Amino acid sequence: MIVLIVEPNPDLGRLWKRHMERQGAEVYLVAGQDAAFDHLRTHAVDMIVLDLVLEQGSALAISDYASYRRPEAQVIFVTNTTFFSDGSIFLHSPNACAFLQSATPPEDLTAMVMHYSRAG
Repeated sequence: MIVLIVEPNPDLGRLWKRHMERQGAEVYLVAGQDAAFDHLRTHAVDMIVLDLVLEQGSALAISDYASYRRPEAQVIFVTNTTFFSDGSIFLHSPNACAFLQSATPPEDLTAMVMHYSRAG
């Protein structure tokens, strides 16, 4: 399983990455839209863990690009805000499979990544 994490907080991103790698995933970590586009342009991914609030670019633009460039990839959105807390993210992003708080324990996020990557 190949995972792309798009997370502007490097400490949080590395924490998630280590947990997923321990479960056997191949994990790439980038901080923003341009790096995510570059990665998706040249690498297949099964799952994208995408922070909804990025310092560089738009999470919805990344999700949209992924649905075109890597239609097999599903997206787990994470956030520390109340944006889309009504579940409307699923209306805006057809490749969204889950929506979690950034404070979700890394082992729970990893379990969700593993679950959805097998379900797809």
